[in-house]
Amino acid sequence: MASDPKSLDVTIMGRAFKVACPPEDRAGLLEAVDYLDRKMQEIKETGKIANLERIAIMAALNITHEFLTTRVGGFDVGAFKRRINDMNKQIDQSMADQNDLFK
Repeated sequence: MASDPKSLDVTIMGRAFKVACPPEDRAGLLEAVDYLDRKMQEIKETGKIANLERIAIMAALNITHEFLTTRVGGFDVGAFKRRINDMNKQIDQSMADQNDLFK
């Protein structure tokens, strides 16, 4: 069972943010913050984008693309996640159809 979130101070691109995070997720969140900060710094260093908002959007797009195309031992995580999402939509629709039968 997850603990109550605690406030955690993080820094991304030299800007401080306070985020809620359960203690057991702290290490993972700090790793994510570090990864995001490095990606944003890489984009900034190209010199093509200076606006922080645009840098954040480009970093989000790059990270999302990495996530969706990740393969672990030949296993396509992105395709698996998309398939799970499709199955969830089908289940939700089936359940909604069932609920209509009992109205």
